[in-house]
Parts: sequence; structure tokens; C-alpha cells
Amino acid sequence: MMFRKYGILGIALIVFVQMNYLLKVQPFANWYFPIVWAGYILVIDALIYKLRRNSLISTRRGQFLGMIIISTLLWWIFEFMNLNVTNWSYTRIPEFTTTARNFYGTIAFATVLPAFFETVELIRSIHLFDHKKLKKKHRISKTFLHIMIGIGFIMFVLPLIFPMYFYPLVWITFFFILDPINYLHKQPSIIQHIKDRNLVIPLSLLAAGAVMGFFWEFWNYWAIPKWTYDIPFFGFFKIFEMPILGYLGYFPFAFELYAMYFFIRSLLLRKEKLLTS
Repeated sequence: MMFRKYGILGIALIVFVQMNYLLKVQPFANWYFPIVWAGYILVIDALIYKLRRNSLISTRRGQFLGMIIISTLLWWIFEFMNLNVTNWSYTRIPEFTTTARNFYGTIAFATVLPAFFETVELIRSIHLFDHKKLKKKHRISKTFLHIMIGIGFIMFVLPLIFPMYFYPLVWITFFFILDPINYLHKQPSIIQHIKDRNLVIPLSLLAAGAVMGFFWEFWNYWAIPKWTYDIPFFGFFKIFEMPILGYLGYFPFAFELYAMYFFIRSLLLRKEKLLTS
């Protein structure tokens, strides 16, 4: 099967960024993040198309564009929460105006969800977890769902009140709040996958979280504009800029991205139906 030409472009972009970490040719060096992740997305999508003749960019462009829009909204939510927990900050930022800096951030944030879901689809395309199932069927009660949502709201509030102690909850709170809502409204959810005893998607999400965590930190480490971490109590033994225990956060974060994406998508689709009805 054919490897799409945009995949070749993606490889060229990644190679260019890697070389430019040494050469530092401007203005490209300041725009490393959106360039390298655009390359990653193009390469992974081309691989998926080669494996299944179906991919976000080639055959589901509307979904891909929606993912870009939701991705920008989603990460600005995390930036808002970071105003309080202050776990990460950006250094060596070019002398941009506030508007230009926000524009740069928006372009960079737009790559998060597409890169994540492309990785999930690639993992599913190689059938790594196809036969993984839970042995017992689980009953999901409304009481359980309501308790889960309640715990999620408590998790949301605690980092705002006691950020030094409860900052890790930022990376799981939206999963607890939104995944039960998705389940109740018949949207894709981890709860439904567990109920169906099907572990393909949950395990693929966890694997994608690990892959994305590595590349986010690896490409960030060599960059000019970059982020650094200030993590109370657990800021020791860094791999790139991330303390080693911080990598554990990418597993719940994968579930959180999944829940947030399908929740926001359901709202947008519902609004679209209302406007066209």
C-alpha cells in the first residue's frame, strides 16, 4: 500500500528540526514545536494510511480539523489551571507581543490532540492489544457514576486551594468528571470499554500517553523556546526537563485527553445539529 507523499514531507520537517537544534537558523528555531509536531503528525498519519487505507488526514479531514480546534481549547484550559499550580513555565521565549505570544501558543497547542490520536490509531493499526479483554463483566450503576463525578469536582477544587500538595490531580480530574458524562450520553468512554470488557482502546491510550510523553519531553529539551518544571517534593532525577516520577502522569493524562475530547466534540456536534435543524 502507498505511503502518502505528505509523510515524506513530515520526515523532512523532523530531520530539519533535528538539524536546526544545532544550526539554530531563525526564525525556524523559534518555531520548533509546531514544526516538529506537524512533521510527526504527517508521518504517523501516512503510516496509518499505508496500514489501513484510512486515516484522519486522508479520509477524515473534517474530524482532523475538529481535533485541531478542540486541541487549542483544551490546552488553554490547562494553561488556565497552571496559573494557580505553576508547575511549568516557559523560558527563552522570543520578544513577542502578548498577541503574538498567544498566537504562537495556540498554534503549538493545536498539535496536541492530533498527535495523540494519530499515535493511538497507529497502535491500534498494528493490533498490539486486540485480544486483551477483562475476564469479568462489570455492572456500572448510576450511583457509581455520580460518585465518580463528585470525586472529580473535589479533585478540581483541591489544586486551586492547596496547589503545593494536590497539583497532580490536574492530570486526572477531568477524566473523573467527564468520562461518566460521556458514558451517560452514549459517547465514547473508558467506562463503556470497561463495561464491554474490551481493553483495546484503554491500553492503546496508555501506550500512546507513554510515547507522547517521551517525544514531548525529548523535543522540548533541545529547543530554544521551551518549558521547564517546578514540581514540589518530586522534582528529583530529571530525564530531559521532566522529573522521572512526572512521567507517570502521562498515563492518567491519556484518559483525560480522551474524555475531554469526546465531551467537547459532543457539545460542538449538538450545537451544529441545533443550528441546522
